[in-house]
Amino acid sequence: MMAGVSSALPVRTQEIEQQLKARLQPSRLEVLDESAVHAGHSGANAEGFGTHFRIRIASPLFTGQSRVARHRLVYDALQNFIDQGLHALAIEIIESP
Repeated sequence: MMAGVSSALPVRTQEIEQQLKARLQPSRLEVLDESAVHAGHSGANAEGFGTHFRIRIASPLFTGQSRVARHRLVYDALQNFIDQGLHALAIEIIESP
């Protein structure tokens, strides 16, 4: 195995969506697995999915929260996936419709 390559099982997009829906009740949510474009980078796996994600999310729980606090809510909601090998997470907070 190459140095820096994750040996953890890949995380599935649907699992992340379910967790975020349960924890943050989003009014808008998009979860994109961008792992394939990170092939060969640190934290990538041989499967080509399940390590690098982009989250676009709006939630009423973000109201009145700072950017850092909003991101912390997302990270906290996904901590179990981070522990399982989710290597990179890009978070885009979007405004509710």
